[in-house]
Formats: sequence, structure tokens, C-alpha cells
Amino acid sequence: MLVAAAVCPCPPLLVPEVAAGAAPELDAARAACADALGVLAAARPDLLVVLGPAEPSGRGPFPQGTPGSFRGFGVDVAVRLGAAPETVPERELPPSLAVGAWLLERTGWADAPIEGLGIGEPLAPERCIEVGREIGARAGRVALLVMGDASACRSVKAPGYLDERAAPFDAEVARVLGAADVAGVRALDADLAQELKAAGRAPWQVLAGAAEGADLGGNLLYEDAPYGVGYLVATWS
Repeated sequence: MLVAAAVCPCPPLLVPEVAAGAAPELDAARAACADALGVLAAARPDLLVVLGPAEPSGRGPFPQGTPGSFRGFGVDVAVRLGAAPETVPERELPPSLAVGAWLLERTGWADAPIEGLGIGEPLAPERCIEVGREIGARAGRVALLVMGDASACRSVKAPGYLDERAAPFDAEVARVLGAADVAGVRALDADLAQELKAAGRAPWQVLAGAAEGADLGGNLLYEDAPYGVGYLVATWS
């Protein structure tokens, strides 16, 4: 059963070496992510699963110890999803899971075995719920680190330019995630999320599937839209 979840944004800019001179702009987000991971550790899970949006090559499961890096973003920073395994994984983490691995390393996670799961952004809500239910049944005490951004259309300089629907969409995302509103997360419009380039929709709905019947409470720790992209941090416990 799901006992805790942390929802964090997944821009590589969270890694200070990637952000370079702009790094201080996300200090508050980094601090909120650290607090959220503290909630996961306090839940004493038997298994931690890190979820994040991924392109086709990065979808599917990633075992503990899978490496990742930010070389594609111009910096020689390497990460690993938990302790190194005896066998070398066949592929590297997608960017969203690499950010999750970086957060875990930064906070010194050593509280439970870790697995990763890259999720296709177009995955239908019904299938997301099914995947979440399967994850929730994996162990007696399951925790999730859910990586994903809200809309990328909050300003004229945003990746998706300005879309007047973006702010209301992000406000609803913040409301349902901050309240651990399972039904509300399930009801997020997949088509609208895609139009607004909200990469977190599918991972959030996987969380909703995992949380069915868990009766968790929510807490919104951070919400902002630097660079015109909606970033938020929330915990369910």
C-alpha cells in the first residue's frame, strides 16, 4: 500500500551546475524538494519508486543502480539511482529520473530499495490508474517520488508561449495535489495537459492510482512559474 509520496518538478535546472548563474532562482524549489523527501524517509517505506515523464527510449522500468547524467545539458554531472548493482544496467536514466536521482543523492537517501519508471506523457488516464494500482500493491509500504512539471505556457518567454488556460490549469493541479485529492487528480484533462505541455500529468495520475484507498493527506510546499513553467512540490502522507 502507498504510505507516502513526494511530488517534485523535474527541470534539469534544479541541478545547480546546469543552471549555472541562474541557480539561486530555484533555491526555494530545491529546499522544498528536500523537505518533501524527508516526508518519504519518515514514512519508512519498504520500496521507493521514482516516476517521471520520458520519451520512448526512456520509458519502462529502471533497476536500482541505473546511472544517469546531465552531459546532454552541457555539464559533466553523473548520478545513480541508489546503490550500484552487481550487474551493469543496459541503459541510462531519462532526464526526469536523473533529476530524481540527483535529489535523492543530495538528501542522502538510504532508507529503502529504489526503482525507477519512465512514463510516456500520452499514456491514457485509465492506464495510468492501472499502473499506479500495480505499484501500490508491490510491497506492504510503498513510497513514490513523482517527478513532473505543470504547464509550460505561463508567459510569452515560456517554452510553449503564453496560453491563457495555463494559469487556471496549474491552479487546479496545485489544488488537487496539495489536497491529496485522488478523484481530482484522476479528473485532470489529458488533452488540455498535452496542449499546455504539462509533462507531469501522466505521473500524477499514476500516483492517483497508487493512492486509491490509502486515505493520505496532502500538503503543498512550493508553487511558482519561473521561466514560464509551472513547478510545484507537494507531499502525500
